[in-house]
Amino acid sequence: MLEELLAAGVAAGSAGLVYLAAAARIVRQYERGVVLRLGRLLGEPRRPGFTMIIPAVDKLHKVNMQIVTMPVPAQEGITRDNVTVRVDAVVYFKVIDAANAIIRVEDYRFAVSQMAQTSLRSIIGKSDLDDLLSNREKLNQGLELMIDSPAVGWGVQVDRVEIKDVSLPETMKRSMARQAEADRERRARIINADAELQASKKLSQAAGVMAEQPAALQLRLLQTVVAVAAEKNSTLVLPFPVELLRFLERAQQPQASPALDERGEPTTPPTAPPPIPSDNQSSPVSPDDQ
Repeated sequence: MLEELLAAGVAAGSAGLVYLAAAARIVRQYERGVVLRLGRLLGEPRRPGFTMIIPAVDKLHKVNMQIVTMPVPAQEGITRDNVTVRVDAVVYFKVIDAANAIIRVEDYRFAVSQMAQTSLRSIIGKSDLDDLLSNREKLNQGLELMIDSPAVGWGVQVDRVEIKDVSLPETMKRSMARQAEADRERRARIINADAELQASKKLSQAAGVMAEQPAALQLRLLQTVVAVAAEKNSTLVLPFPVELLRFLERAQQPQASPALDERGEPTTPPTAPPPIPSDNQSSPVSPDDQ
């Protein structure tokens, strides 16, 4: 009798251990457990930790609640200004309702991926090339709104969408490079012209000061000589004003020299035109005419 009781106890213990092994489940901290009893949702999702289900009756689905990083395959499309581009992106999303993520949609990851691809192609067709290259923040917000609107009903929340790269044809890249080079050359010419204008104004002011004070020209000449001599050159170029040469030329000329004009050059007296014969005067007759 005792042996039968011991055998029954061992059998019951073994059955309990088997049942416990079949019914015990562990839900991790970043997961939620959705229990379906005979195909129907059973209450709220199970919290992290140890939990029990009825074997062969309940089925536990574990849903990851972490933020998922999903790359969107590159999509090729034509922009609003008729440029063929190839754009890829990345989507950051997470599950906020584990029950809806299991019941409302068959595979929420695949659904979000397909929605992201179609939304990206739609954004390409509605945008210009300049917006894709320089105004990505606004496009990211529009793309996030397009993906998040249907995903809310699936228990999924889209945190962020980023456009990673925009691939352009080689011909378009060369055209943009030529345009940028021409624009830089235009700005360089404008800057040079502005510098020449400012320099000419300053030189005009300096010329006015030197005209009022002739000694300023001599001081400037001496400064130029000092600047050239400081370079240890074997040849010294000495600028000599033309006005000084003219002054020396006038000083060497005698008093009876012809008058000089305002520029210091001698003036020549006008020559009288030859007399015009009048009608009363007879012109000489050559022997041949006789």
